[in-house]
Amino acid sequence: MSQDLMNKVEAAYKKSEVDFFEIGDTVEVHTKILEGQKERIQKFIGTVIAKSGSGTREMFTVRRIVAGEGVEKKFPLHSPQIAKVEVTRRSVVRRAKLYYLRDRVGKATRLRERRV
Repeated sequence: MSQDLMNKVEAAYKKSEVDFFEIGDTVEVHTKILEGQKERIQKFIGTVIAKSGSGTREMFTVRRIVAGEGVEKKFPLHSPQIAKVEVTRRSVVRRAKLYYLRDRVGKATRLRERRV
């Protein structure tokens, strides 16, 4: 009974259309940034290395290299702060979590592109 009630409450906060992407895809996450009275869109481009959770609590982790240093960000999938998630490149992976990319540098972090 309580699970049904939770599902009804969460349904109001879920996005109706969620962009489809998988682990290993290179994505552009467009986030809304509020600076004073102005709102702008900022892009974070990187590789999806993990997905976790379900329902409104679903999260995904994106990793990129900035100035030789690895940067990871966790984004809530159904957050109103995320304008859209755009897939720029699809990759072939055989793991659910790509945490091994944290130990690699340079060209070793490349993933094989999926051909459609």
